[in-house]
Amino acid sequence: MQLIKLDAIDSTNDFLKAMANDQITENFTVVTAENQTKGKGQMGAKWSSETGKNLIMSILIKDVLSDIREIYNLNVAVSVAVIAALEKYNIPKLSIKWPNDIMADSKKIGGILIENTIKSAIDIVSVVGIGLNVNQKEFSNLPKASSLSIIVNADFDKDLILAEIVKTIKTNVEILKVGKAEILWKCYSSLLFKVQIPMPFQVSSGKPFMGIIQGVSEDGKLQLLLEDDSIQTYEIKEIQMLY
Repeated sequence: MQLIKLDAIDSTNDFLKAMANDQITENFTVVTAENQTKGKGQMGAKWSSETGKNLIMSILIKDVLSDIREIYNLNVAVSVAVIAALEKYNIPKLSIKWPNDIMADSKKIGGILIENTIKSAIDIVSVVGIGLNVNQKEFSNLPKASSLSIIVNADFDKDLILAEIVKTIKTNVEILKVGKAEILWKCYSSLLFKVQIPMPFQVSSGKPFMGIIQGVSEDGKLQLLLEDDSIQTYEIKEIQMLY
C-alpha cells in the first residue's frame, strides 16, 4: 500500500483523482491529510474537521467493478468495512445511515464519498473518501455529530484505525471480485440506521411523511414502506430523514 501523508490539502479526493489521471497509480494508494480546506460530503455538502484530530483519507480502488450497474456494490463494501473496523475498537451501536453516513447510536461520526471515473462500461476507477471523527471533542452547532473519543472517553491512534479500515476494505473488495456481493449486501441491510422503524421523512419540496425503511435497491435507492402499504424508492436528493 502506498501511503501519502499531507499536512493540508483542499481535498484528498481531488488530489488522488488528479494523481490517478496523471500517472499509473498503485491500486489501494491512500492519501491522508491533517487538514482539509474543501472537504466534500454527499450532494456537495461541506465536510469540516478540526486540524489533526480526525481521520481524513482517500483510497484508490480499481480493477474491481466491471459493470456500471454494480457501482453501488462498492458503497456497500466500503460502508460495511468501516463498521467492521470500528467494531474492533468496541464502538457501540454502529450503523449506516443511508446512503453511507457512519453512525454511533444517533450521532454521526463519519461519512463516505465515492467518486467514480467511468472510462468504459468495464473500466471504472473509484476514489473513496472517508472522513471519521476520531479525537475531536467539540462540535459547535453540530448537535448530531460526535467522535470516537467522546463516545468511549478515550483517545485513539489514527494510523492504526486507518490501517484497519484499509485492511477490511481490501477484504470486502476481494468478496466483490469473486462475485459474492450478496454477502456484503446482507450485512449492509442489517446495519441500516433505523431500519424497520417508523420514522418521519421529508421530500425535497418540504412535505413531511412517515415511512419505514425496508432496505436499499441494487442501484442505491432507499426503499420505504408508506402508510398506504405501498413501497416507494427515493434518490438521495429526493428525501431527508428527520431524526
